[in-house]
Amino acid sequence: MMRQLQGTMGRSSNSTIFHGVPVVVVCLAALLLSNAVIYLYLDSMYHTDQQPVSSNVGCVPRHFKLVTMKNCTPWLQCLQISAEVRKLKLIGQGAVKKVYLAEWKGQKVALSKLSSLDYLDDFLHGLSMLEALQGPLVVQLVGFCREDNTLVTEHHPLGSLLNLEGVLAQEPHQQHNTWQIRLRLATDYVSILHYLHNSPAGRRVMCDSNSLEKTLSQFLLTNDFHLVVNDVDALPKVDPSRGLLVKCGHRELTGDFVAPEQLWPDKGKPFSDDLMPEYDERTDIWKIPDVTWFLMGRVPGGDLVHFHLFQIHEECKKEDPKLRPSALDVLKVYKSVYSSMVRDNAGFRDML
Repeated sequence: MMRQLQGTMGRSSNSTIFHGVPVVVVCLAALLLSNAVIYLYLDSMYHTDQQPVSSNVGCVPRHFKLVTMKNCTPWLQCLQISAEVRKLKLIGQGAVKKVYLAEWKGQKVALSKLSSLDYLDDFLHGLSMLEALQGPLVVQLVGFCREDNTLVTEHHPLGSLLNLEGVLAQEPHQQHNTWQIRLRLATDYVSILHYLHNSPAGRRVMCDSNSLEKTLSQFLLTNDFHLVVNDVDALPKVDPSRGLLVKCGHRELTGDFVAPEQLWPDKGKPFSDDLMPEYDERTDIWKIPDVTWFLMGRVPGGDLVHFHLFQIHEECKKEDPKLRPSALDVLKVYKSVYSSMVRDNAGFRDML
């Protein structure tokens, strides 16, 4: 009887182990699978060569498609702009152009007009850049008319990146005030720099970026909380291999925001534009940490983001521009930090 009882207990124990082990294995497998799915999702969403989805995806060159449109349409020409685009109100003004909220066939668009003939060259340069750089990271061109110095672009109601804190403070958008969204915006910013430094129109430098405020005003915030570059009036071309360098304007630049090579080097003598050394696109790299610091704001998790980005930001701030990383190098680190932090958060939630 004792042997029978022992035999029964042995079979019961073996049965418990037999049934218990698969449950543990299944749980572990599910955990690993969920992390793998998250990793693959992030890897696909933040692949180095992938860019945010744009409303004009699938359109052939010189065509546009706004968000609510089903089909692509050729860029509007002078007669169409004159007859079909209705100006509503002034929403922005700079030295080069005035920007109006306008309407075209029930669609809200931005209508830009040259402010002064003194800036005609800048206006035409900006238009040529919009034509050449069309893609997911650049505001969508809807049409233009060189005869009266007018251009039409897609309207983004959230406005420029200068408005970020105000937008995120609004009740409908408070859910987006997270380190994930903010780091994604910073990643978009670096993606745009990478695109401009390797664009179809050659290597371009963001010269309208001599202060944080001016830099932020160059970008628009989309409804799905991505960035597009909007103001491309000052994108000179550089090619160091041919000795083609630039100077951003003809006046002396000051302050900590601009790169050291943009400052007048001889403090003992008056500034001379003729003697001011030229530079290349690495001036944009110097400014990345300051822009990202603004974009991250003060949200839970932000300090950890800054910690992970500390090393690459130190490299961006090298006095010698040749020692700074490329925009692509920075972009890879940003995407890696985002992916690893999301995976860590997912793993932490699974443990709970």
